[in-house]
Amino acid sequence: MTGETVSSVMVVDDEPGIRTALRANFLRHGWRVETVSGVREAIRNLETREYDLVVTDIRMPDGSGMEVMRAARRTSPSTAVILLTAHGSVPDAVTAMRDGALDYLTKPIPFDQLQATAAQVMQRAQQMNANEMPPAIEETEPDNGQIVGGSPLLMRALQRARAAANTGADVLIEAESGTGKELLARFIHDASDRCHKPFVAVNCAAVPETLLESELFGHGRGAFTGAVASRPGKFESANDGTILLDEIGEMPLNLQPKLLRALQEREFERLGEGRTVKVDIRVIATTNVSLAEMVERGQFRADLYYRLNVIPLSLPPLRERREDIPMLAQHFAEQFAARSRTGNPRLYPDFIERLQSHTWPGNVRELANFMRRVITLSGTLDIDARCFELEFQGTTAAQRLVPARTATIPAPAGTPIRQLEKMHLENTLALTDGNRTHAAAMLGISLRTLRNKIREYGLPPRRYA
Repeated sequence: MTGETVSSVMVVDDEPGIRTALRANFLRHGWRVETVSGVREAIRNLETREYDLVVTDIRMPDGSGMEVMRAARRTSPSTAVILLTAHGSVPDAVTAMRDGALDYLTKPIPFDQLQATAAQVMQRAQQMNANEMPPAIEETEPDNGQIVGGSPLLMRALQRARAAANTGADVLIEAESGTGKELLARFIHDASDRCHKPFVAVNCAAVPETLLESELFGHGRGAFTGAVASRPGKFESANDGTILLDEIGEMPLNLQPKLLRALQEREFERLGEGRTVKVDIRVIATTNVSLAEMVERGQFRADLYYRLNVIPLSLPPLRERREDIPMLAQHFAEQFAARSRTGNPRLYPDFIERLQSHTWPGNVRELANFMRRVITLSGTLDIDARCFELEFQGTTAAQRLVPARTATIPAPAGTPIRQLEKMHLENTLALTDGNRTHAAAMLGISLRTLRNKIREYGLPPRRYA
């Protein structure tokens, strides 16, 4: 960032005593310090200089520290921001962490906590100076053959992910189902200094609630029925590397305090054991629902949310980057053709036009599944618009591309709501070929809620995977 061996910090506070105390504290720990008394001056500095860290009060006479943070995000995404306030509240903290703050501290300032966070920033800056500034993303993007596209929205998302990878900080990825959140998490891991260490993924929605704690933290022998031997959990398996907590919104409330402690202290205990296990891991969490809204509804802990949301990232839905559809379609066509050894497929313009005319509610995942069906069942390598008319189990491919919200439920007036809900659930699951993750996203509910509904209405669970 600064290109110097000494890390730089800008302190923003309208109280002279606070500025003096913070300046002395940072100088004592080897920082180069600048102090300013207001929001406008801080923003002017950010437009002309670069800092490793900005520490700013929230409430000042000429504006808010949130404005300073957003200016830092805009001008230098890798600059870390710590917010200070004398009027701390959970909603303020949630907003701050969602918008990209590294930490949120309440006055009187806990200098030990401030310096612990600042030390991470200094270490990162020194590593970057030792290794020189990383090249632009176009030159160093990991060649994983998975993230496909060149639209401006996707490139901006990858640029932010690249900046996040270099910080080593925890990341929260919020995006629609099927956009490629796990691929972005792997991209971050591959672009970080942990790239040669383990990458361990846990789907919080797929593991039963009774087993999730053991899955994450491991268990000792005899911890529960069937635990005939001790077993390490995913956190231990990811030591020195990255752990992905996929669909973190499905984390049970009763387990969230233990996860919070593991995130804060990087230590935990195996289920049924008293021994403390310490790990050095980077945490990336993903969700297809708004955790901030879940916090407001009391469905997710606020403190866990803003501890996860150190660096917020997102991915655009496919309908907002239609220019990537031809490249994605060709990529999947060649991929599936290579598996079946059928040669190199050719996608005609009328076929591409049909692809780009759809909204793809299931995003890239839905497009990939559709291309698999086309390549597998079309019987030709010349893929044109007629391939949309192929019959798949009595339903045309074009019909399968219709979003669930356009489907109608034939039922007379007065039909009980419960019966209508069951019919709508069945229709949506049929539309998605039984893909519960896709169906839950289309219905706007969580995967766990969908599973409960399937049980509630007595639908055959094995049909819907």
